[in-house]
Amino acid sequence: MVVAGGNGCVAVLVLVLCMARWSAGGMGVNWGTQLSHPLPASTVVRLLKDNGFDRVKLFDAEDGILGALKGSGIQVMVGIPNDMLSDLAGSTKAAERWVAANVSKHINDGVDIRLVAVGNEPFLQTFNGTYLNTTFPAMQNVQAALMAAGLGGQVKVTVALNADVYQSASGKPSDGDFRADIHGLMLNIVQFLASSGAPFVANVYPFISLYADPNFPLDYASFQGSTSPVVDGGVTYQNTFDANHDTLVAALRRNGFPNVTVVVGEVGWPTDGDANANPDYARRFNQGLIDHVASGKGTPLAPGAPIDAYLFSLVDEDRKSIQPGNFERHWGIFFYDGKPKYQLGLRGSGGGMLVPARGVEYLQRRWCVLKPGADLADQKVGDSVSYACGSADCTSLGYKTSCGGLDAKGNVSYAFNSYYQTEDQDDRACDFRGLATTTTVDPSSGTCRFIVGIAPTSTGTATRNVGARTAAVLFALLLAGVF
Repeated sequence: MVVAGGNGCVAVLVLVLCMARWSAGGMGVNWGTQLSHPLPASTVVRLLKDNGFDRVKLFDAEDGILGALKGSGIQVMVGIPNDMLSDLAGSTKAAERWVAANVSKHINDGVDIRLVAVGNEPFLQTFNGTYLNTTFPAMQNVQAALMAAGLGGQVKVTVALNADVYQSASGKPSDGDFRADIHGLMLNIVQFLASSGAPFVANVYPFISLYADPNFPLDYASFQGSTSPVVDGGVTYQNTFDANHDTLVAALRRNGFPNVTVVVGEVGWPTDGDANANPDYARRFNQGLIDHVASGKGTPLAPGAPIDAYLFSLVDEDRKSIQPGNFERHWGIFFYDGKPKYQLGLRGSGGGMLVPARGVEYLQRRWCVLKPGADLADQKVGDSVSYACGSADCTSLGYKTSCGGLDAKGNVSYAFNSYYQTEDQDDRACDFRGLATTTTVDPSSGTCRFIVGIAPTSTGTATRNVGARTAAVLFALLLAGVF
C-alpha cells in the first residue's frame, strides 16, 4: 500500500477515509505552465502551501512539477492533454506506459495523486468532434492500466469537461440535460464515473457568459445578489454559478445518476484584457465564490452538500492562446512572479490574505522604451510593435485594460519592454533599428505595470533563451535590410 502524501494512511480503512477528502468540498487551484518564464516548481509548491492550498489541478504530467510535489501533502489531479487521447485510446500498452511513468513512479516517490483527468474540455463544439471517438476509450484504457498497476482503488479516472456538455432548453436549472449531439456518449461516461466512484469534473465560467453577451447582467455573474434572478419553480437563483452547477445536478438526476459527485474543475475571473476583466471584479467574484463554498450551504438543488471547486488559476500565463480573447492570459490570482493581484481571503472574508511567492529572483531593474525623439509616423515603429507583440505579451494594451490609459508612445514602449523582458534583457532585444533605448526609471503609470522579468534559473530556461536571442538577432537583421 502506498502512503498518501505523508498522511499516514497505512490501513485500508484509513486510506478510504483519506480518499474521501477530495469529495468533501473546499477550494483547490489550477496550476498552469504556459509561461515564457515560469517560477521554479519548488517556489510554486511553497506558494501553494504558504496560502493553504491542499489540492492542485495540473494540465499535464510534467516530471519536474510532480517531483516538486513529493511529500508536500498536496492532493493532485493530473491532466492528460487532448493530443494524447488518440494514442491512449488505441493502445492499452500506451496507457500502461503512461501510468507507469506519470502516476506509479510519482506515487512511489510520495506524490499524492488522486485523480487523472483524461482530456481537457474535449467535447467543445469548436473542436468539431475531433475527440468524440477517442476520449472515452482513452479513459477506459487508463483506468485498466491503473487497475493493473494496483492503483485502481486509489487513483480515479475522470475527464475535465466544459459546461457546454449540459444545457437547459428552458433556461431553468431543473430542466438540465446533456447536450443532444453527445447524449449517448455522456451517459456512457457518467456510467463509467458512477461505477468507479469518480467525480464529474465540469469547468464553469460566469465571466465567459458576460464576455459573450454584453447584456448579460454583471451582478448575476457574481455573488452580490442579482436584480435579474432566475426563478425556477419555488427556487430563485441569484447567481449563475449556482444555476450552472444545478443544471448539471439536474442532468445527472434526470438520467439516473443522482449520486455522482460534481467537482468544478475550473472557475475564476480574469483581471485584464477586457473591459469586464479587472482586479476589482475578479476579487469580488473569487471572494464571493470562496465565501459561498466556505458557508457549507450548497446549492438550491443540493442544499447543505459541500461544493468542491478549483480556482482558475494560480498565476498568469503569457503563452496561452488568445483566440478566445486577450483575457486568457490574466486568470491568475497571482501575477507571473507570484505577487498577489488583490486581497483575497482563501479561508473566507475574515481569513488570512494571499501570501506572495518567496525567494523570486529578478533581472535588473531596467526597461526598454521608445526613444523620446522617435517619429511615430515612421513605418519601422509599426513593424517593430507588430513583431514585439507577436513574440511577447501585449494583452494589457487596449480599451479599458490596465494599460488602456497610455498614449501612443506609451503603447510602443510597453510593447518594446514586453519583448525585452521576454528576451531576458538581451541588449539586442532593445534596439528596434535605433528606435528604442533602455532606462532605469520605471515607466509604469497608474494601473499599467511595466514588468521586470524573472531571472533564468534552469538549464531549460537557458536553452530556451538561446533560441530567443537568435530570434532577436534575426529580427534586427531583418529590420536592417540584410535579408
